Amino acid sequence: MRVVIACAAIVLSVLAALGLAHTQNVFSSITGRIPGTSATAATSSAETPKAAAVVKDQDRPTTSQINTAAVASTPAASPVSTTPTAATGSISAPAAAPAPTAVVETPAIAPAAKSMPAPVFAQAAPAMAQAAPPAARPAPAPAPAAAQAACPGNADALGVARTVEIDTTGGPGFGFEHFKQHDFLRPGEVVLTFDDGPWLNNTPAVLAALAKHCVKATFFSIGKHATYYPEILKAVADAGHSVGSHTWSHADLAKKMADLTKNDSSDAAKQKAFEEAKTEIELGIAAVHAAVGDQMMPFFRFPALRHPPELVTYLGNRNIAIFSADFDSFDFKMRKPDQVVKSVMEKVKKHGKGIILMHDFQHATAEAIGTILDQLKLNGYKVVHMRAKTPLKSLPEYDAMLVKEQKLPTVSSRPTNDIVKTVGEQ
Repeated sequence: MRVVIACAAIVLSVLAALGLAHTQNVFSSITGRIPGTSATAATSSAETPKAAAVVKDQDRPTTSQINTAAVASTPAASPVSTTPTAATGSISAPAAAPAPTAVVETPAIAPAAKSMPAPVFAQAAPAMAQAAPPAARPAPAPAPAAAQAACPGNADALGVARTVEIDTTGGPGFGFEHFKQHDFLRPGEVVLTFDDGPWLNNTPAVLAALAKHCVKATFFSIGKHATYYPEILKAVADAGHSVGSHTWSHADLAKKMADLTKNDSSDAAKQKAFEEAKTEIELGIAAVHAAVGDQMMPFFRFPALRHPPELVTYLGNRNIAIFSADFDSFDFKMRKPDQVVKSVMEKVKKHGKGIILMHDFQHATAEAIGTILDQLKLNGYKVVHMRAKTPLKSLPEYDAMLVKEQKLPTVSSRPTNDIVKTVGEQ
């Protein structure tokens, strides 16, 4: 009986061994068809859930893989629009993830996940660094700040857009009312000119308005007035304005010459008329030169804008430029500042540019010039300043004549405001 039982146990053991081997072979044949698995991983049923979890994690691409996909699929952006914030946003976008099959084909995903993020961000950093400087570049300074720096105290200053140097050799003529040869102004440009000064209160008021806008102008001064207020005319030149002359006594030279030859048309009478007219010009130059010295420009304007041919030739031989105007404000006919403003601005608008004739002698103009400058700025006009290539020298014989013209000359040559001072006032 014992022998039978022992034989049966042996038979059962053999059969059991044969069955287990067959089962392992079948399982191996099944698991061998699944990539990334092995027979060893399946020998324990307790380890099977962990293996399933690894496969499930692999179905989700790693952070490094998402970064790589985002960089590869994003087109090169312009330096202006590409910012670090935009790049960071693309990293976490799930839609940019690669397909799960590509992840499964990677043989060593888990170790790569620990080392890949640093290289990926290191690659992205240069792109961000290139994009950052344009974004961080400071914006250009606004125009009012530039104007404030150029003209302290007035952010809306008109200023001087252009300065031109004039070679007065041969006495060129300017101003389209009479001279059509030279047109140096561009559209929207104006030259400011003032006649008949210097004059107490009015000329200083004009200077103050020009200074507020950092604008330069040209002054054609009367010789007699220069002897009345040499300190005012010196202030004009010292402020950087151009100073020319406008005869000694504001005589209409064409009329003067005609009157002198009205009843005598002989050559002697004509020569005498010419000499008297020439004296009006040269004595005026001597008086202006005495006030401003070598700051005097070889610029001349005929009173009433009347140009006797003989005197035009004379000024040409003296290398003195002659200035008419592109338009006259006729401010000497006006008593109210708003009338002067209207006259100037309407004519500027009509002509589009030009040499403007005004008078610093006129009180209405002195009150109007600040508004005129404001309006020129508001309407986009630009000021051109004229300078001469070389200064003008007065002639010695007329310098001597000027001394004789002074009433009861004294040793003192100090200006009035240095001699007479107000010490009490009610």
